[in-house]
Amino acid sequence: MATRAAFFHSSSLPRTILLPFFHRQTGLRTSIFCFKQLSSTPRFSSTSKPSTVVVHSQAKRGSLFKEGEVASPSDLHFEAPLKIVEYPDPILRAKSKRIDTFDENLKKLVDEMFDVMYKTDGIGLSAPQVGINVQLMVFNPVGERGEGEEIVLVNPRVNKYSKKMVLFNEGCLSFPRIYADVERPESVKIDARDINGARFTVNLSGLPARVFQHEFDHLQGILFFDRMTEEVLDSIRGDLQALENKYEDKTGLPSPERIETRKRKKVAVGFGKS
Repeated sequence: MATRAAFFHSSSLPRTILLPFFHRQTGLRTSIFCFKQLSSTPRFSSTSKPSTVVVHSQAKRGSLFKEGEVASPSDLHFEAPLKIVEYPDPILRAKSKRIDTFDENLKKLVDEMFDVMYKTDGIGLSAPQVGINVQLMVFNPVGERGEGEEIVLVNPRVNKYSKKMVLFNEGCLSFPRIYADVERPESVKIDARDINGARFTVNLSGLPARVFQHEFDHLQGILFFDRMTEEVLDSIRGDLQALENKYEDKTGLPSPERIETRKRKKVAVGFGKS
């Protein structure tokens, strides 16, 4: 989740989910798109794919935004093809800058992000996961090019979140083949901009809310294991150490962080602080 982060499966999600959304090319509008049906085994992974669930989507304009540091043209520079950044690369810990320019370069970046998302069998992806620290995420609940709706969120902010918490077995493309339980709010209300810069407000629940929160964390430099209990974290500690060793072997540099010396981080419930 995150990035095209990953895929979820849960028996707790309803067969049909109502939510507001928009299409990246046509702008704000009412539309119908499909999720893949969720299996009975809770899992959020980048390789599994769910069966079809119809989702009604509709966006409305909003204006609740907090200002942040603005991304420069160099911050938005990229070279194709994009590649997934893996833990413990420090890029994943940097807080992302706000996008203030909605031009052809941004549209090309979005296209490239969707391309790597589909190629890695994901349904969502954040810009930091491809090495670009700007406030941008993309996802398509169907996870198939040419099917469903391609969703783009620029400068997203969390407005409200539900008190009801839901436990999922999450995965992340920046943590290949690692899955573990993460508890998050069941629904969120967010403000964002679309690919053309238009502001809107949307309520998300179930799978879309889970995907959004995972990706939104990436924009704040928060990783999914930051939200795990110590008991759950212990179950993947060896896998995280293996990624740290892989980073050192690949770069010749010491790992920028080590799970064995990690201190418990305090993060906002359900999403990162903006």
